[in-house]
Amino acid sequence: MRCRFLLLILVLASPVSWVGCSTLIGSATSGLADNLTSAVLNQDDVLLVRDGAPAFLIGVDGLIEGDPKNEALLLAGARLYSAYASAFVEDPARAGRLGHKAMGFGYRALCLQSSTLCEASQERFDDFEVALATATRKDVPAMYGYGSAWAGWVQISSNDWNAIAQLPKLEALMEKVVELEPGYEEGGADLYLGVLYTLRPASLGGRPELGRKHFESAIRLSDGKNLMAKVFLADQYARLVFNQPLHDRLLEEVIDADPVARGYTLSNTIAQERARELLAKSNEYF
Repeated sequence: MRCRFLLLILVLASPVSWVGCSTLIGSATSGLADNLTSAVLNQDDVLLVRDGAPAFLIGVDGLIEGDPKNEALLLAGARLYSAYASAFVEDPARAGRLGHKAMGFGYRALCLQSSTLCEASQERFDDFEVALATATRKDVPAMYGYGSAWAGWVQISSNDWNAIAQLPKLEALMEKVVELEPGYEEGGADLYLGVLYTLRPASLGGRPELGRKHFESAIRLSDGKNLMAKVFLADQYARLVFNQPLHDRLLEEVIDADPVARGYTLSNTIAQERARELLAKSNEYF
């Protein structure tokens, strides 16, 4: 979530002339980008961001049309669309369409970075696994960008067995990101792996205990600041294995926590809203 909303504000910060967006995205020292990024990531008004997001989606589409081979811009589009679909779209069909579009942007970015990984991602698992063995740290941003959008689409489409069939390749991709750069995006890849491994119970091929370890890694790597990781651990893991004490404890910790944490306030505010909803239905579920 943190990375997704960061990219959302980077689109907002692009010049009025829509020129030089890639420069802006790559410039960590820009005072304007820093200030606007801080303003949104530390925003506690979720409705304000939700209502403004469609304008960013249209804006990023236009930017990509003007510069279709800009890898950074494609990754921004992938993460922006994925964030919006996952966080704000309730209609499953619409969320699936937006998630698929996000995955398409991520795929195009991966193809610009590595033709080997690009081609192999459409082949059999064994071929993809061989290609992943050749990946290096310079491939990590594109791999993670594509993988995060892919994971968002799979989660949205979790009732579709065609989507579930893609899990082994997606898991292998994210595991490679963790291997190449442990702690990347403060445990972002671990958070996605936790979700992926807990989409199904063990009886149907899921790996809930491995998922729990990845969730706990994401919490640790963010120094506990990422409250969304605890919500996912409760929702995806504790509910899956029917562990109500763990479920309720995690959600209570999220609700009682101070959501204000640099770079996480917005996602933490969303996490607390979700935690209250889940906890209210805990006895009904268990």
